Amino acid sequence: MENKTFIIAELSANHRHDFDLAVKTIEAIAASGADAVKIQTYKPESLTMDVDNAYFGPKKAGTRKGIRPYDLYKEGAMPYEWQPKLKSVSEDNGLVFFSTPFDIEGVDFLESMGVPMYKIASFEINDIPLIHYVASKGKPIIMSTGLGDVHDIEMAIKACYEVGNREVSLLKCTSEYPASIEQANLLTMVDMKQRFGVKVGISDHTMGELVPTVAVSLGAEIIEKHFILSREIGGPDAVFSTEPHEFKQMVDVIRKVEKAMGEVNYYVSDENKYKRRSLFVAKDIPEGEQATKDNIRSVRTAAGLPPMYFYELLGMKSKRYLKRGEPVNREDFYKK
Repeated sequence: MENKTFIIAELSANHRHDFDLAVKTIEAIAASGADAVKIQTYKPESLTMDVDNAYFGPKKAGTRKGIRPYDLYKEGAMPYEWQPKLKSVSEDNGLVFFSTPFDIEGVDFLESMGVPMYKIASFEINDIPLIHYVASKGKPIIMSTGLGDVHDIEMAIKACYEVGNREVSLLKCTSEYPASIEQANLLTMVDMKQRFGVKVGISDHTMGELVPTVAVSLGAEIIEKHFILSREIGGPDAVFSTEPHEFKQMVDVIRKVEKAMGEVNYYVSDENKYKRRSLFVAKDIPEGEQATKDNIRSVRTAAGLPPMYFYELLGMKSKRYLKRGEPVNREDFYKK
C-alpha cells in the first residue's frame, strides 16, 4: 500500500464461538477503517496436546493462570466451516481476509479458500518446516518476531527465500498479553528494517494508540492489533483487545501521521523566498560614502542583495544617494 500503512484487525478468539458475533465484528472492523481482518486457523491439536502433565498442564502465571493450553485453544479455535463464509463477508465489506495457520492441514485448507497472504505467529518463528511450506505457496508472508532472536529470524527469512518467496515482512511483537509501553522497544523494529532489508511493522498488544502511531512515524508499514466488539464479551483475548471506537481513533491518528510524514521536499516557492532576509539601507548614504555596519542591515523581505554579500560590500562606496529603507543592489556600489 504505497504511502499508506496496512492496518490489520486481529479477530483471534473474539468470536466467542458465535458466528453472528464474528460477522458483526467484521462489519465493525470495516467501519473502523481497517484494511484487513486476520483470523487464526487451527484446531487445539495444531498447537498442543491433550495431556495433563508438567508440559501441558495448567498455566502457573499470567492472565491465563490455571488454564491448560489445550482448553485455551479449544475455547479460541474458530470452526473451519465458518472461515470461507467470513472471507466472503470480509471481502464484501472491502477488507482483505487472511489467516495464521499453525499446521500443514491449516495451510492446505486456507489454500483451498484462496487467501491472498499468510501470517506466521511469534510462537511459530522457529517452525522452519511450517514456514517453508507456507512460503512455497508464493504469497506474501507477514511474520511476528516476539519469540525470535536474530538467528531465529534469519532462519525464518532464509526458509522463505529458499523457495523463491521474497515477499516477507516482519512485525516487532512483544509476546505479553497485555504488554506495557516500556516493553514495546520500537527501535528494534527500525533495526529489523536495516538488518534484514524487509518491510516492517508491529503486532501490538499494548493498550491505546500511542505505540502504533509512534511506530508509523518510525517507518512501520504494517500495524496489527486485536479487535473486539466489547471487552465485556470476555474470552482469552478480551483484556488486551481494542474496541471499535478505540480502533477507529487509532486508524484516524495513523492516517494523520502519514500526512504529517509526507515526503522528502526541500522546495521553497518564490513567494516564500521573498519573505527571507536581504540587505537594506539602514541610514542615508550620500554618494561616494562607504558602506558600513551602521548604514547597511540585514532585514526581512528579500528585495535586496542576499546577506551573504554583507562583508563584501563593507568599505565599498555608493554610486548615488541611497535613502534609508531602500534595498541594497550590487550595482549601487563600487570599490574604492
